Amino acid sequence: MKRFGRTWFRTVVYSACFAAVSASIVQAQQPPQQQPPAAPSPSLTEPVFRVSKNEPSVPAGVAHPLDPAIQLAHQSLALIRNDLKDYTAVLVKRERIGEELGDQEFMFVKIRNRKVQNNQIVVPFSVYVAFLKPAAVKGREVLYVENQNHGKLFAHEGGMKRMLGTHSLPPDGYLAMAGNRYPLTDIGIENLVIKLIERGEKDKRHGSCNVELIPGGKVGGRNCSILQVTHPIQQPHYEFNIAQIFMDDEWKIPVRYAAYSWPKTAGGQPEVIEEYTYQNLKFNVGLTDADFDVKHKDYNFHGK
Repeated sequence: MKRFGRTWFRTVVYSACFAAVSASIVQAQQPPQQQPPAAPSPSLTEPVFRVSKNEPSVPAGVAHPLDPAIQLAHQSLALIRNDLKDYTAVLVKRERIGEELGDQEFMFVKIRNRKVQNNQIVVPFSVYVAFLKPAAVKGREVLYVENQNHGKLFAHEGGMKRMLGTHSLPPDGYLAMAGNRYPLTDIGIENLVIKLIERGEKDKRHGSCNVELIPGGKVGGRNCSILQVTHPIQQPHYEFNIAQIFMDDEWKIPVRYAAYSWPKTAGGQPEVIEEYTYQNLKFNVGLTDADFDVKHKDYNFHGK
């Protein structure tokens, strides 16, 4: 993939103590299965950019501390849309549904990005997911191709439940959404960047926002810089207390996103809201329509 220059990076990189957040960084090839990574401490290093906690909003004419981060996200999005056709990865997902934090789910994914020419979709957004672990989801397969199958996905369970057959489901329907915060149509690095831009623009309308860029992170052995956004004061319009975006230093794309809620008790630790980590990424591998066909010889979509 084409790399961005480092000029924009230098505009926001200042000295920061990485040790305070090292407990939250993914260093191994796979995150631990039993012991979840510790949530970051709410008292981190002095932020590079800061909005006073006493100010309701950023004064007129003053750049918002999120502006460099949003600019970075737009650059990453342009790279993805120009240079990234498809990729495979192991996606590690952990989400809180209601009050319950689910287990980490490991899934092998094939993703083909949408490509548009002359306002026409020439390559539809396409997704294949094979669940690897834990045992409760191992063997599950899901497949979705934009504008096919009447907008529905194909899915079947693993193990003995596979006997129930393959089902055609709306991505945002009750069954497809069970145990998920977002529909399958939101999966992928491009969609992640789009959501980060949307959340950044939303947060710009409010104050109490600290932004840091912390060097020295690791995801799957690759060097990353951590873009961390903190809302020190809990407000109804904020979706998280702390969010961390791990930007791969070479690829200039996010490979991990984690968001944490405010501590429930004074002096407590923030709790995980959602975590998504892309490992073993392989870009532009030449995925074709056959990779997103339920009749693929390596898939198990029975009766299709």
